[in-house]
Amino acid sequence: MIKKVVFGVMAVLLGITVVSLVSEGVIRLKNLSMGNYDVEMWRYARELKTRSANPVLGHEHISSSQAMLQLVPIRINEWGLRGAPVVPRSQGGRRILILGSSITFGWGVEEEKTLSVLLSERFRADGQENVEVLNAGIGNYNTERYVERYLTKLVDLKPTDIIVHYFVNDAEKLESGSGNVLLENSQLALTLWIAINRFIYSGDDESLVEHYRSVYQEDQSGYRAMVASLEKLAAHAKKDGIRLYLAMIPDVHNLTDYPFEFIHERMRKLVTRTGMRYIDLKSSFANLSPEDVWAMPGDPHPNALGHKLMADQIYPVLNTP
Repeated sequence: MIKKVVFGVMAVLLGITVVSLVSEGVIRLKNLSMGNYDVEMWRYARELKTRSANPVLGHEHISSSQAMLQLVPIRINEWGLRGAPVVPRSQGGRRILILGSSITFGWGVEEEKTLSVLLSERFRADGQENVEVLNAGIGNYNTERYVERYLTKLVDLKPTDIIVHYFVNDAEKLESGSGNVLLENSQLALTLWIAINRFIYSGDDESLVEHYRSVYQEDQSGYRAMVASLEKLAAHAKKDGIRLYLAMIPDVHNLTDYPFEFIHERMRKLVTRTGMRYIDLKSSFANLSPEDVWAMPGDPHPNALGHKLMADQIYPVLNTP
């Protein structure tokens, strides 16, 4: 009797293992097209990121690495920035550093069409060859993280200008986490986890607005960390004579009846208080549909058109004394 139970349990376990392995293989074959946003983000974390010794950062880019993600070649230079190696700043030259998350990074956008490269090209087209723009965006970063990274890792780049490329979720608190071995190594586990979470946490636009109203309450830890980080960056910029800007990126899910104006207004007031120059990019996207500017279906990161629209608005501000 006991032997039958043992053999029965082993048969069930073997069956589950075989089904899981086959399902894993099928999912991996299907995702070779690089058309699954969630899986490509998973690959980004595996191939271009590493855990940081700094608990505030959580993770960093792997220096001098490269990968093909969402059908776009990505290269990370020796500073952990997206793009070509950094050359010494020319005498009297201008170096503009853009801080931000995956939108700044240019997720789903070819390097030559990202905001940083487009701005560099604008300066060159105007005969300003001594101006360079560097892309310090990293996926899954908030304000606390990208300011901390600049102050601890990138100060030696000695920028003359810093653009905080701010998105509406940059005041959310991010936890480093110890990682889940199954989720880190199995696309099947990842797919099931995402499906379950979307079922549990699915909500309408109204619930998302309420979520962000909560995030931007002054007693929230993420909000306080964001404010403290911007104030710290502003003090550093003032001491070192660095020009400082905050470019406010809109959420591109609903650009016609935009629900997050209250965040833009709050950030405008904060930026004014800290002495930064405020650029509201919402007007650049006015009345566009999500399909016009999404990197691909299911991926709300701004595409090449979105980066061009942002560059069109930011460049005249940078080019004004």
